Amino acid sequence: MPVSKKIQNFMEGSSWIRKMFEEGIKLKKEFGEKNVFDLSLGNPVMEPPQELIDKLKANIEDKKPGTHRYMPNSGFPETRRAIADSLKAECGTPFSENHIVMVCGAAGGLNITLKTLLDPDDEVIIFAPFFVEYVFYADNHGGKTVTVPTLEDFTPNLEAFKKAINNKTKAVIINSPNNPTGIVYPRQTFEEMAKILREKSQEIGHPVYLISDDPYKKIVFDGVETPNICEFYENSIYITSHSKDLAVPGERIGFVALHPECDQASQVMEGLVFCNRVLGFVNAPALMQRTIMDLQSVQIDVEQYKNKRDFLFKELTNIGYRIVKPQGAFYMFPESPLKDDTEFCKLLASKKVLTVPGKGFGQPGYFRLSYCFPDSVLEGSISGFEAAFKESSIH
Repeated sequence: MPVSKKIQNFMEGSSWIRKMFEEGIKLKKEFGEKNVFDLSLGNPVMEPPQELIDKLKANIEDKKPGTHRYMPNSGFPETRRAIADSLKAECGTPFSENHIVMVCGAAGGLNITLKTLLDPDDEVIIFAPFFVEYVFYADNHGGKTVTVPTLEDFTPNLEAFKKAINNKTKAVIINSPNNPTGIVYPRQTFEEMAKILREKSQEIGHPVYLISDDPYKKIVFDGVETPNICEFYENSIYITSHSKDLAVPGERIGFVALHPECDQASQVMEGLVFCNRVLGFVNAPALMQRTIMDLQSVQIDVEQYKNKRDFLFKELTNIGYRIVKPQGAFYMFPESPLKDDTEFCKLLASKKVLTVPGKGFGQPGYFRLSYCFPDSVLEGSISGFEAAFKESSIH
């Protein structure tokens, strides 16, 4: 058999999004695309801001020699400098270009970070529900994930978090605004988490790194604050991409920012740059590095996502769904009316509405839906949600 047993197990146990995608293709062929309401993928349909389009055109037309050649493995110095200046203004941390690595999206950033930090069997703490790829990224580099529960509002259970840290713990990954819940961690959570990490790092004799996966940081509603972890903890690594805030997920452009006061920062930075090369990403695309350099304060119109959230939240809660209201990103994570969330997602699919079971995010009993789609798709899904909810109450 050509595929390893481990990869087979991974594919079979964690392919819910792909399964729903394939189900969507089948249903659309059978009933027509306009009659199927696929809310399973977080692939934003919003177009990039005009500023990005203009900058991209200008860079394409730039005839200056060398603009498409290799650059330093950490990325163009001028791009890294612009990002460092933006972060410095945001959180007061003294970043410079020497603390930034340009990467192929947040996924590339997470992988070079975990490869840099992890020895075999090192542990990485994640909070359920979580973005399922964290499990695979840790495994890619010999690590193991340890899942810690969240509270009813999906913020971290800090008592459980403290108990989970041991001498094998090397890193913690957080994601706020969160996929799949849309919840934003408050400032107090970061303060308490930093205190725990300092105490535990001293107790076990080595630093525990706090990794923030932040591609949704600029997509927040109702004036909610999204603090940067670098305000609170020195051994922190901030990772983001412009996939969501500039609506260019297909361009794979992001960066890793290492806290300047991180333990042995220069050695960690050398590791990040080295891993960026040997993992095969090599460099984030030159054209996009130049394009986003002057766009650190630009973003898509978040109000459009807020309106979609408000519509869907109101409609679903009126039907009877129990939902913790999202504060950011473009996901909701309602409680499943059926105990078996997979069965409920199958029931929704029979009503031509596609969502993803919560067990695919390490949290059975819920399901994820995305609302980064045209209003017509969201509006068309409501009758299916209502029919499935009524039918589930009979069971």
